[in-house]
Amino acid sequence: MSRAAPGEYVGGTEANQLKLTEDIIRDSVVYVHDVLDSLDQTLVLKKEPRMSELLELANLSAVVGNLFRGGIANCSDGLFVANGPHKYPDLLSNSPEVDDVEIKVALENNNPKGHLVKPGPHIAVRYVLGSPDGEFARGKDNRGNTVWIWEVRCGILEEHHFNVSNTAGDSGKTAVLNKEGMATLRPVYFDRTRCPLSPRGSLYRSYNYFTEQLV
Repeated sequence: MSRAAPGEYVGGTEANQLKLTEDIIRDSVVYVHDVLDSLDQTLVLKKEPRMSELLELANLSAVVGNLFRGGIANCSDGLFVANGPHKYPDLLSNSPEVDDVEIKVALENNNPKGHLVKPGPHIAVRYVLGSPDGEFARGKDNRGNTVWIWEVRCGILEEHHFNVSNTAGDSGKTAVLNKEGMATLRPVYFDRTRCPLSPRGSLYRSYNYFTEQLV
């Protein structure tokens, strides 16, 4: 049985630029949930932990990104084709009216990051770890073992939307989306029930997904 996409589709100019309809976004979210559920069911039958418990969080985020790439490709009626693993960009356009798209993924309310600055069209996917039945509680100590995508954003990024780190002793060059970059990527999908932000915080209150979206 498919796990529904319980969030609200917002859409907007940025979604229209990339031809990301409500069906494509929702079906891609469901695709990620369904594939992970299938893998988890097999693992549990073999008395193994679920995917989220087998992988480091960075690797889990990479898996979510790869699956969302496949979801968009499968659900877009040929508009996009999935590029190969570790190849840029993640989605190759089959239409002269739409550009190729890069996908970035992060856990909870973290800003997505990559190794290099990559200007251009982007989709940002953020997820939380809740229970298989959908229960979710904020906080690291309350994390569950099941991936739930709570937010999808899209837009066109420029070089100044990334903060680059390449300090000595670092694990490698990183390019993190900064505050301006995250504001440029406008929300197109939002699951309010599994939002990791505190409802009492100013950032949560700034979310208005039915009028001006995120300011």
